[in-house]
Amino acid sequence: MTSFKIGGTFGGIYIKDALEMLTVTKLNSLKPQAKPYKVSDAHGLYIYVRPTGTKSWRQKYRFNGKEKLLTHGKYPLVSLVEARELRDKALRLLHEGVDPSLVKLGQKLSRANTFGVIAKEWHEKESINWKPSHSQKVWRQLESDILKHLRDSPIDSISPTELLSVLEKIEKRGALDIASRQRQRCEAIFRHAILTERASHNPATQLVGVMKTKRVEHRKALKLEELPEFLDQLERTSAHQVVKIATKILIHTFVRTGELRGAKWDEIDFDKQIWSIPAERMKMGREHLVPLSEEVVSLLKQVKDINGQREYVFASPQRPKQPLSENAILNLIYRMGYKGKATGHGFRATASSALNEMGHNPDAIERQLSHTEKNKVKAAYNRAEYFGERKKIMECWSKLIQSNQQKIL
Repeated sequence: MTSFKIGGTFGGIYIKDALEMLTVTKLNSLKPQAKPYKVSDAHGLYIYVRPTGTKSWRQKYRFNGKEKLLTHGKYPLVSLVEARELRDKALRLLHEGVDPSLVKLGQKLSRANTFGVIAKEWHEKESINWKPSHSQKVWRQLESDILKHLRDSPIDSISPTELLSVLEKIEKRGALDIASRQRQRCEAIFRHAILTERASHNPATQLVGVMKTKRVEHRKALKLEELPEFLDQLERTSAHQVVKIATKILIHTFVRTGELRGAKWDEIDFDKQIWSIPAERMKMGREHLVPLSEEVVSLLKQVKDINGQREYVFASPQRPKQPLSENAILNLIYRMGYKGKATGHGFRATASSALNEMGHNPDAIERQLSHTEKNKVKAAYNRAEYFGERKKIMECWSKLIQSNQQKIL
């Protein structure tokens, strides 16, 4: 450690002699008082004790005739030895004619240019438009796949090769879809850095076409003519009645599986025959109204006899306070022998294809599928004007399912 003369005045503060310098024992013995106080060490360094008991390192100095202050962190996170080393670095800068406060500011600005800091800024900005669950998922994936490798890297120093090596780690575990999404997120983070003038290039854009891609496999969906046999098999399969009825209602309403599982009784209006799914449970973040056909109302009443006293319409038989598990319907479909042939989500495609072939209004069908309408004026029109048409479509769809099923009975 650089040696300095002990005793005298430094920056307008009297420095005590060596016998009065701080020790670890003395630091640990300092107790909070009604007002904050300080105990000097040497050469402008002192410990500042707050009434809360927090102890922090400070250093007074003069630059160009003005008294200034540096902070060196909290004790014991910053030890006595470390605080003296930081003090000595500041004194060396002063000897060279450099203001240590400006150097520290530059270090802070440098840290603000790291990939981790900018990724956090991007995530907070984008999260305004996301559901909390999606926001948490995005950040969790960034933490585990990207930030653990690039968090402290200055963003403008990251090369396409460096980023590719990180993304290839995801590819090697076979998660090609996640690797692709992470590249897109990195591209957005770099774009944010460029817009805020902290980066000059976007290495993620240079990786388009370089990374491995997974062949798109559309979700398995039954054809309309296959539904009767499926429903017949459903009746004969051994399973809890709630799961079986949930599967039937999924086919009749062609909502997303998660939207069905989370249904609550207070969302169902039996008199108006409407199911109102709140915005927070919808993929697109908008309330969705599902007209209920006579058959669906009948099925819901059967469930009410079983789960009517519970919050969830499709409460889990094993955990009554929770909805059916995520894979309850899919596992039933697999047990029926339809693995690789059908999924819960696939019933949406079945309904869409059949209803379009029957000549129903494509816009009304899309609205019933709760797909996004990018044209805001048209979206408002769809919401206001298509509901009556959608009621007819849903009743027609249920009757079509029932009539086809009757043919094989």
